[in-house]
Amino acid sequence: MKFASLAAGALCCSLLAGCAVGPKYQRPNYQAPAQWKSERPWRAAAPKDSLPKGTWWTIFDDDTLNGYEQQVLASNQTLSAAQSRLEQARAAAYVASSALFPQVGFNPNLQRQRVSANRPSLGGTPPTTAVTQNVFNLPFAISYETDVFGRLHHNLEAANASYQASAADLQNAQLILTAELAADYFTLRELDSEIGVVRDSVAIEQKGLQLVENRERGGIASGLEVAQQKTVLDAARTQMSLLQQQRNQYEHAIAVLVGQSASTFSVAVHPLKAAVPVIPIGVPSDVLERRPDIAEAERMMEATNAQIGIAKAAFYPDVIIGGSVGTQTRDIASLVSAPSSFWSLGVSALQTVFNGGRNRAQLAYAKAGYSAAVANYRQTVLVAFQQVEDGLSGLSELGKAAQTQHQAVEDSQRTLTIANNRYVGGMTNYLNVIQAQESLLANQRLASQILGQQMIASVYLAKALGGGWDASTLQNFQVKPTAKQAVQQ
Repeated sequence: MKFASLAAGALCCSLLAGCAVGPKYQRPNYQAPAQWKSERPWRAAAPKDSLPKGTWWTIFDDDTLNGYEQQVLASNQTLSAAQSRLEQARAAAYVASSALFPQVGFNPNLQRQRVSANRPSLGGTPPTTAVTQNVFNLPFAISYETDVFGRLHHNLEAANASYQASAADLQNAQLILTAELAADYFTLRELDSEIGVVRDSVAIEQKGLQLVENRERGGIASGLEVAQQKTVLDAARTQMSLLQQQRNQYEHAIAVLVGQSASTFSVAVHPLKAAVPVIPIGVPSDVLERRPDIAEAERMMEATNAQIGIAKAAFYPDVIIGGSVGTQTRDIASLVSAPSSFWSLGVSALQTVFNGGRNRAQLAYAKAGYSAAVANYRQTVLVAFQQVEDGLSGLSELGKAAQTQHQAVEDSQRTLTIANNRYVGGMTNYLNVIQAQESLLANQRLASQILGQQMIASVYLAKALGGGWDASTLQNFQVKPTAKQAVQQ
């Protein structure tokens, strides 16, 4: 009857877990703008129209880029580290959930001992002889913290929120690295285009030098014109070397991203001739659910909010149900007999009365941590909106620049044709031809650069929109206590 009474009392204590202290987490409201500020050379997203989930880079329709992106996901070491951090966070959440179950220990022991003849006596006749005996113990110890004030549940809440934040961090790392790879790839392709333009210009200027040298030998041109043409030719060759040096650096950067040695990695030359993709744009509030960095910041708010609950629970006692059961005997033959059995059951409460203000300081620390997490969340949202607006305005202005620059290239080509014809006809000096050559080269290079910038701006706009990711996937990353855990080590 006494055992039943103690057990009933312990059960009542465990049911008091509904008295958990600490603030209930509520996601802070953030008033997103109703629409984007920039002009729209794109189309708004339909209800089921968004970037490809998980493979947003396929919008560029480039098989080579697709292959490199898959290598990033499979072999990038930064992603491997982020994956390991996610596994650590999952394990930490399981550690936190284990505290919700009884802790059972088994400590069998065998000893042979001699008890002193002069041992103290609790009453009666004092002992006069020493005793040598065997002692066999098979004890089981049970301990269960009832979590009356919610400390353990808040701890699990914080661990799960951190687990989800790690999952969002992994997704954000994937988004950053795949976007970096795409940007480097299109920069390299743009440099291929520029190198091709300069190479063609070198060929044209080489022919121009031969023309001027022939005219000099015929007494029609002067040595000055030959020297001027050589200067332009040498400058173009210098530009090609510098562009090649830049290309090498981007090739090496891509090698690191895909997890390969820069010494053995190479990218085949292929000038950029891509079309700028149409990126579906949703409303600004969509960004709050599609950016993994925003989701990570939001999950950290819940984790720090749970820390406030843990700090508040420290002001209340820890209620623990403890007990032991087993057998003890001097003779191993009677180890499993009823007379050798023993048990105990009790409830204890541990409450710190004075600790130099530590609990108050921990609560203040937790509250400050939550305030910092809220500020970080709001700042992350502001930066996200900025990055989307940067992408939208950048594509808009670059689209206008591409149109006018295309016209500038055509004008430069006509100017060079006219200057060459006038020079051959003796109607102008060679300086006009040189100026026309330099103008055409500069405009062709600028046209290539603008196309490259358009592609890179598209990459970063897709990244700013979250790369097709959705925060709802984080629901798959949480640990829920199960009955199976009760019998696991």
